[in-house]
Amino acid sequence: MLNDKFPEKLISALGTAALAAVFALWCAGSNYSAAGYTAAVLSTVLMLILCLLFVPEWCAFWRKSEPEVLGEADSGECARIFALIMIWDAAILVLGFVLRKLLGYDESAGEYVRFWLCTDSQHYMDIARDWYLSDGEWDRLVQLVFLPGYPVIVRLFAYLIGNELAAGLIVSALCFAGSGVMLYKLVSLDTDSGAALRAVKFFAFGPAAFFFAAPMSESLFVLCTVYCLYLIRRGMLIPGSLLGAYAAFTRSPGLILIVPILFELVRKRAKPREYLSLIIVPLGFAAYCLVNCTVSGDAFKFMEYQSVHWHQQLGWFFNTAAYQTENAIASAGDNTAFFFGLWLPNLLAQLSALVIMLLAVRRIRASYTAYFIAYFAVTIGATWLLSAPRYLAAMISLPIALAALSPKKRTERLLLALSLLLFAAYFAAFLLRWQVW
Repeated sequence: MLNDKFPEKLISALGTAALAAVFALWCAGSNYSAAGYTAAVLSTVLMLILCLLFVPEWCAFWRKSEPEVLGEADSGECARIFALIMIWDAAILVLGFVLRKLLGYDESAGEYVRFWLCTDSQHYMDIARDWYLSDGEWDRLVQLVFLPGYPVIVRLFAYLIGNELAAGLIVSALCFAGSGVMLYKLVSLDTDSGAALRAVKFFAFGPAAFFFAAPMSESLFVLCTVYCLYLIRRGMLIPGSLLGAYAAFTRSPGLILIVPILFELVRKRAKPREYLSLIIVPLGFAAYCLVNCTVSGDAFKFMEYQSVHWHQQLGWFFNTAAYQTENAIASAGDNTAFFFGLWLPNLLAQLSALVIMLLAVRRIRASYTAYFIAYFAVTIGATWLLSAPRYLAAMISLPIALAALSPKKRTERLLLALSLLLFAAYFAAFLLRWQVW
C-alpha cells in the first residue's frame, strides 16, 4: 500500500516545491502592493490545493484497468438542446437590442447588429473578407494574431449569405447549439441524463455566455473541443484528433487538448501506435504558423505582434491576479467602467473557477481536471489579460464540475440563479461598453 502511494507523494512533493520556487523567484523580481501580493498568494494557494487534491485522482485514474461502460445520450434530448440553444442565442441578441434602447442608445436594428463588432469581432470579419494583409495599416497587419479557423468557416457561409457579419452570427449560433449537444453527449458517457443536462445549463447560462452568440471564435472552439473529447472517449482517435487540430487552428489553447487526450490514452491502455494521434493536434497550429510564414515571411510573426501591440506574453497566473488587483484598486474610486466591467469580473472569474474545480475534483473525470489546470495556467497567465471571463467560458470542465456539484434540485436552482444574475450584470456592462473583452 505504501508503494502504491509513493508516486502520489513524489508528484505532490515535487510539484509543491516547483510552484514554491517559481513563486519565490517571482516575488523577488516583482514590485506590488500588499493587496497585489495577497491576491497572488490566494491564487497560488487555490491552485496548489486543487493540484494536491488532483494527484490522487490522477494516479487512480491511470491505475484502473477494467473496461469502461459508456452511456448513451438521448437523441430526442439532443434535438431539444439544439433547438433551445438556438432560441437562447436569438434571445440574447434581441435582449441586447432592448437593453441598449432602455440604456438610452438611439440606434436602428442594423446599427445594433454592427455594435457586435465592438470587440475582436471586427478583426475576424476583416480576415473573413480580405484574409490577412502583408502590407498596409498597422491595425490590419496585427490581425495576424487572430487564428484563421473561425474566419475560414465564416467566409464559406458568407459566399451563401453575401454578408460576413450575418454569416458570423449564424456560424456562432450553430456552433453554440452544437456545443451544447456535444457537451450533453460527452457527459452522458459517464452519468445520467439529468447531470448531463445540468452541465448544458451551466454552459449556456454562464456569466459570459453571450460571447457564444457574438461573431467571435469561442463557440467554434468549444464545439471542436467537446467533439474532440467525445470522439476520443468513443475510441475514434483519428477523427477526434483532427477536430483537436482544428481547435488549435481556431484558438491557440487548442494545443492544450493534448493533455486530456494523453490522459485518456493512458487510461485505455492505448497501443504505442495509437499515441501517434497526439501528433495530429499540433498540426492545426502548425498550419497557422504556415499562414504566418506565407503572409509575413516569419512563422512566428504573431508572437511579435502580440507582444508589441497587445503586450501579451506567457506569464504566471498568480502575476495576473496581482496586477489585476492593483488595477482594480486604482480604478475603484473614479473609473466605474474599468472597475465593474474589466478588473473585478476578471478577478472573480479566475478565483471562482479555481474554487469550483477544487470542490469538484473528486467528482469529475481526472482528464477534465488535468485539462482545466493546463488551460488555466496558460490562458490566465497572459501578461496583459483582459478576457478571463470569456476564456473561462470556453473551458468545458467548469460546467461539468458545476453539474457534479449540484445533484440536488435546490443547489442546481441556486447556482443557476446566481449564474443568470452574473450573466445579466456582465451583459449589461458589455452593452454599456464598460471594457468587457
